Amino acid sequence: MAKKETRVMVVLACTQCKRRNYNTQKNKTKTTDRLELSKYCRFCRCHKPHRETR
Repeated sequence: MAKKETRVMVVLACTQCKRRNYNTQKNKTKTTDRLELSKYCRFCRCHKPHRETR
């Protein structure tokens, strides 16, 4: 029997320039709200908060 898929792929976009830079995974059952991480944006050339897109 196959197990349930609890981890899903999410795309992170920069909050400054709105470009989609990163792909990552998150646990859907433990983290129900949108994921937000501070990552490096190569277009802005600095660290900015990146938010999960739908």
